[in-house]
Amino acid sequence: MSATGPTPATASPAVAPERSVSVGAVVGLLVLFELTSGFLQGGITPLLPDIGHELGIPDAELTWVISAQLLAAAVSVPVFGRLGDLHGHRRVLRVALVCVAVGALLTALAPATPVLLLGRVLLGPLAALLPLEIALVRDRLPVDQARSAIARLVGALALGTLLGGVVMGAVNEATGDVRTTLLVPAVLAAVCVPVSFLRIPESARTAGGRLDWPGAVLLSLTMVSLLSGVSAAKDGGRLSGTVLGRLLLAVVLGAVWVLTERRTKQPLVDVRALADRGAAPFFVGAVAFGVVYFGSLSPDATFLAADPGRAGYGFGLSALEISLVALPAAVAAVVTSSLTARIAGRLGYVPALVLAFALIGTGFLVTAVLHAEVWQLVAARALAGLGTGVALGALPTVIAEGSDPSRTGVTTALYNNAKTLGGAVAGGVIVSLLASSARRGPGAGTPAESGYVTVWLLCAVIAFGAAAASAVARRAGHDRCDRRR
Repeated sequence: MSATGPTPATASPAVAPERSVSVGAVVGLLVLFELTSGFLQGGITPLLPDIGHELGIPDAELTWVISAQLLAAAVSVPVFGRLGDLHGHRRVLRVALVCVAVGALLTALAPATPVLLLGRVLLGPLAALLPLEIALVRDRLPVDQARSAIARLVGALALGTLLGGVVMGAVNEATGDVRTTLLVPAVLAAVCVPVSFLRIPESARTAGGRLDWPGAVLLSLTMVSLLSGVSAAKDGGRLSGTVLGRLLLAVVLGAVWVLTERRTKQPLVDVRALADRGAAPFFVGAVAFGVVYFGSLSPDATFLAADPGRAGYGFGLSALEISLVALPAAVAAVVTSSLTARIAGRLGYVPALVLAFALIGTGFLVTAVLHAEVWQLVAARALAGLGTGVALGALPTVIAEGSDPSRTGVTTALYNNAKTLGGAVAGGVIVSLLASSARRGPGAGTPAESGYVTVWLLCAVIAFGAAAASAVARRAGHDRCDRRR
């Protein structure tokens, strides 16, 4: 979310010296932030079973550890981005880093589940770091240097995510203490705060206007109502008055939010971009991607960690072993993401996206059928990882180039929100599915194997549905980016 508005006349003399002296140093500092961000995001998944054991959280409830952060991220990205436009991206970046450091520390030291979830909520601004950094380098650097810097930042985030799971798993294996393990990224996050006060320059330009507080509050209330309604389904039944009441409230709040955003001159989220017929079908794909990508993280980890003698399934894997099982899929995603332009050059962006979702759906379908051996899960996840990388590279492109050229920035930001919201909602749905399958009596709170199969089949159906929606959109003529190749 880059700043808008004219550059103040007094800013020009100061910009050139800073650019010439500190380009490498500044980008290096921002790369550190993204490595830490990836570390925090990638390192939590293999630790989920141990966190559950430490705090007495049932396997079916562990998805909330991921969903709490995603819920906060869905609101943090537009709020922090807009505040950066208004008050300077460096200043808001520092605030975000402080929130992340406090959240990481609370997550590591949490004595009970509510404190853990509060820590995860404070980690929500992690998702806002990259947009703030991109806006900062675009504002302060020449075009070629800015493009190079952005590529390095995205690469650092991918590398940090890749290393996070393996390193955190190894630390947990060596220490045998999940709290000590969680302190590693907390220390890294704390170090980032003073580092942010070094040679990073402030934005030269700031925008006029103000933050859309009504939009931010309504978006937050809508998400909380939606997730609480989905979560209540595990206790009160899927058609109970409590569930339907909360979901109805979410629909009403969502409708009010949309009306408010449409009438606001400077909305928090420009929902009018959703009406663009060239991009709208692919927003469905963005939500679907968020569901299958974020929604499967916790179930995969708890299934791999489950004691087969007690649960009747699983492999009793440690955090390090879980991270190693996930490593081939992560590597496949990084590789295909970097090759997206070449793949799309041969197939076209929209056909590449259809193929990506088909691969993801096939991976989940194979997992639902074949999960008795670790190698089966590794192979199925690697297959899904190939599609995940292409989807990560192709989705922003088809959304941006399928929309009105004057609204590219808005639609790209909305893509990130759609993906994150999909993941947050998926967490609540999966909690409900796993909890409803959980055993009663001895071993209470442990989901049945059928619960996991249901989750994997649901992810497969959603991925195939996204592939079909993308194919239909292309046939309907929404393939501008392919014609521009």
